[in-house]
Amino acid sequence: MSDNLPAIPGMNHGVASSTGGTGGPLGFLALAGRTAKLAASALFLKEGMHLLRSHMQANSTAALRLAEMCGQAEVEPRFTSMIEDVSTALTGVAEASGDMVNAADSVDNDARGFNNAHESEYRPGYEASNGSGVQQAKPGFYRRTGRRH
Repeated sequence: MSDNLPAIPGMNHGVASSTGGTGGPLGFLALAGRTAKLAASALFLKEGMHLLRSHMQANSTAALRLAEMCGQAEVEPRFTSMIEDVSTALTGVAEASGDMVNAADSVDNDARGFNNAHESEYRPGYEASNGSGVQQAKPGFYRRTGRRH
């Protein structure tokens, strides 16, 4: 699955690059890349869970039909009951995969929201520091410590 993820600036084989002006693993592009990859992974998970849910629902329906046919054919009731139990379990898997879709959707939305907030907050400073031609301090250097005189 990860082979299908988009190329992300500042990332090298899933590890943040320490070159190219990204500020290392804490750099602007590296963080943006990691959150974009998280959002893309959540979308792939969501897709897979949709497929799993529809597959399990179809299998559950097929098992119920089989149980009905077994009942009509007067198959021993314990076997018919086992098939009905399988149908119930498959329905449970389908419902749980629906919960996973909701969770993946939430992760995707949160990662995109974080990326948008990060972009609007830090992109201007990133562009200014790259455009200045002067080496900038490491990330966190200008962070407020809470002490003011």
